Amino acid sequence: MKSVLFWKIATLLGLMIVMIVPVAQLMNVIEERSGYRQSVVGQVSESTSRAQRILGPLIVIPYVEREEKKDDKGQTVVQRVRHHRYLLPESLQVNGAPNVEVRKLGIYKTQVYQGPLNVKAQFGQPDLTDLQRSSVTLEQPFLLVALSDSRGIKSISPLNAAQPVPFEPGTGLNLFPQGIHAPLTLVALQKAGLNADFTLTLAGTSSLSLVPLGRSTELRLQSNWPHPNFLGNFLPDERKVTEQGFSARWRSTWFANNINSAFHYDDSAIDEDKLPAFSASLIEPVDHYQLTERAVKYAVLFIGLTFMAFFLFESLTGLRVHPIQYLLVGAALALFYLILLAFSEHFGFAAAYLLASVACSGLIAFYLSAVLRGKLRGTLFAASLLSLYGVLYLLLQSEDNALVLGAVLLFAILAGIMLLTRKLDWYRVADPARLAAEAPDGDGDAGEQRFRLWK
Repeated sequence: MKSVLFWKIATLLGLMIVMIVPVAQLMNVIEERSGYRQSVVGQVSESTSRAQRILGPLIVIPYVEREEKKDDKGQTVVQRVRHHRYLLPESLQVNGAPNVEVRKLGIYKTQVYQGPLNVKAQFGQPDLTDLQRSSVTLEQPFLLVALSDSRGIKSISPLNAAQPVPFEPGTGLNLFPQGIHAPLTLVALQKAGLNADFTLTLAGTSSLSLVPLGRSTELRLQSNWPHPNFLGNFLPDERKVTEQGFSARWRSTWFANNINSAFHYDDSAIDEDKLPAFSASLIEPVDHYQLTERAVKYAVLFIGLTFMAFFLFESLTGLRVHPIQYLLVGAALALFYLILLAFSEHFGFAAAYLLASVACSGLIAFYLSAVLRGKLRGTLFAASLLSLYGVLYLLLQSEDNALVLGAVLLFAILAGIMLLTRKLDWYRVADPARLAAEAPDGDGDAGEQRFRLWK
């Protein structure tokens, strides 16, 4: 026949499995709410402009080559094939000052930036000796700047070269569907190269990137957004982040990025998405959905520790706690995460965490004061639970040290359980009849007898 202790442990394990269901549902709710937030970011991007990736400026020299081929009948057919020669800048300097604004749609928000980008590029004289053939016709070259989303162009100054040249919409190339271009003169280009200078006022969302096309490229950004993310192909050589905003500077050369090898004579060899770039993302300082999801991952541990505390209390005092009472306390613990998710969307994660932890701990303290037959017992359980919530908050805020803190916490809890139960005779606890028979005069209190066995 199975002991009472066996059935008690089996019941607790069953309750733990039952509590996994609402925890799993909470994960689905978090994923759904996070999806709503991403859809809002997409709607704002579609209404303004998407994240901007700038490629340019570079000079494109189109030329047409006559090629003679044999058709199926053996007759000579002359074809005119259009090609492009690309001239990358010897040096490229971009200074930007994007001003970030927060746009809200309902309870969700995203970052939108707008600001001037001053571009200075120096181009050398193109080497076109291999194209000096009678079968080749050179066409008018142009300066090209490709963008991810042309809707973000708010204004563009004329190209300040030997004489001002206005920009025109479109890139003139199917390879780069969105952007601007400025026509140039081949004779002037071959004679003295080009010193290009212009200012582009650009708007976008989420991030700003620049492909470092120059033999030497430098990007400087200064913004009012205090939470940048510089992860990408290149980290900035210098950066400064304060509560008022950030400033950063990137530098790179062809020796580091080998980007000049990507621009061959064949247009099909250029894969824009694979080109490296300087990137700055304008992120939220804390993603409350991600933090809430991480918190929910500890829900089973919290519920398990609470059930273990009740079980030890029963074993040491003899006061019985019904499985329904276990289940109600577990439901209150699970409700903490739903409150955290709901209020973090309105007040931020820290305020919502404080509100949820105090509310749920207070509810559990009120309930346990009756269940455990004493306000002090209920208050002590609630205080212990608040301490665990405090430790969990530290775990969530210190992602790099989360594993160390978690390991120390579990070790401390295990050490406390072993210390409290080091003298407890579990065989007698598992057999209430034997425990009652060993009581003095056959009428001793079972709780006091368990305490004597433990002591």
